[in-house]
Amino acid sequence: MSSLKTKDLHAFVNEVIDRTLTEKRIVGTVVQIARRGERVYSRAAGLADREQRRPMEEDALFRYASVTKPIVSTAALVLISQGKLQLSDSVTKWLPNFRPVLSKGEPASITVQQLMTHTAGLTYRFFQEEHGTYALAGVSDGMDQTGISLEDNLKRIASAPLLYEPGTMWRYSIATDVLGAVIEKAVGMPLNEAVHRLVTKPLGMHNTAFVAVDESRLTAAYADSPGEPRRLRDDDTVPFVEGTAGFRLSPNRANDTSAYPSGGAGMVGSAGDFLKLLETLRLGGAPILPEALVKEMTTNQIGDLHMPYWPGRGFGLGFTLLKDPVAANTPESAGTWRMGGTYGHSWFVDPTEELSVVAFTNTALEGMSGKFTTDICEAVYAGIQRTASK
Repeated sequence: MSSLKTKDLHAFVNEVIDRTLTEKRIVGTVVQIARRGERVYSRAAGLADREQRRPMEEDALFRYASVTKPIVSTAALVLISQGKLQLSDSVTKWLPNFRPVLSKGEPASITVQQLMTHTAGLTYRFFQEEHGTYALAGVSDGMDQTGISLEDNLKRIASAPLLYEPGTMWRYSIATDVLGAVIEKAVGMPLNEAVHRLVTKPLGMHNTAFVAVDESRLTAAYADSPGEPRRLRDDDTVPFVEGTAGFRLSPNRANDTSAYPSGGAGMVGSAGDFLKLLETLRLGGAPILPEALVKEMTTNQIGDLHMPYWPGRGFGLGFTLLKDPVAANTPESAGTWRMGGTYGHSWFVDPTEELSVVAFTNTALEGMSGKFTTDICEAVYAGIQRTASK
C-alpha cells in the first residue's frame, strides 16, 4: 500500500469504524478498498465473536446473504458467454414445472433476464405481511433452515401467485434462487459445484462456498438491539419494514452441508474474496467474462421502473446501478454499482473513480442499511477527494 497517497483515506475510514464500534452499533467489521487496481485499505476491527472475545481477522468468514447474488449472476453470465444459456430463454425451457400464474390464474412467461433484473413478478417472504402468500406456501428466503431441497422450494414459490405481470414492475425478490436452479440444469451439476467451477475457482476465491470452508474463521451473527447488538439464535427473526414479516435467520445454516444452495442468499466467504470478484468485473471480466457482457451487466436494464428503497437507482444483471446521485443523496458517481446483505454487509464499485469498496460486518441490519453504510461511503469519498486536492 502507498501510505502517502492513502493517509487521508485511512484516517477518515478509521474514524467511522472506531466511532461505530464505540457506539456499539456493530460488533465487528472487515473493510477493504481498492483504487486504480491496487488494494489501498484493509482493516479488521472489533470482534468476530463477542462472547468468546475472538477478535475480527481480515480473513474472517461472513454469511454473505444477498452478497451471494452478484456471484451467482456472474456464473449465469459465464454460461451465456459459453452459449449454454440465453438471457431471452424462457425459464420453463430449463424448469418445465416452474409455472407460477398471475393473481387471477392467468398464465405468465418469465425469462432469464427477468430473473436477473428482478422483474419476474416474484417477491420475498420477508417483504410480505406476516401471513402472506409465501409464508402460507412455506417458501424459504434461503437464510433459514427448513430441511427442504431447492426443488421443493421452487414448487412452493410457483404455487404462490405472481405479484405482477413479468417485465412490468421491479421488485427485489427470490428470483436469484430460481436462477440458481436454471444454472444447475444448464450446466448439469449442483449449483455449489457450478459456481465453484465457473467463478470462485478461476478467480482464486478459495474462501467462498455455500458452507463455511473453515468453521473456526466464521463470525458470530448479531442483530440490532437497544444498548448493543444481540447475538442471533438459530431460527431467529429480525424485523424489517413495519408491516412486513421480517427476516427468518438461522446462522447455523452456514455450517449445514445438507442445506440447499440458495442462489440469492446462501454463500459464505471473506471480504477479500468478494473484492476479487468486484475488481475482476470492474476491470472488464477477464479471465471469466468478455468485456461486452460485463458492460451489459453494469448497464441499467429496467428503464424508469420504480425501485422501492433505492431512489435514484436502476438495476443491471445482478445489482443496482446509480442513475441520479442527487436523488440517491450520495457522493458516488453516476454509474456506481451497489448492493448489500442482510447479515450486515454493503459494497459498491465506482467505475469513474476506479474504486471498489467492501464493508462487511457481523451485525444485521446496521451493516446493511444503517448509518454505518452511509458513513463509510462518505468517508471514502472525503478521503479520496482530500488526497486528489493535494
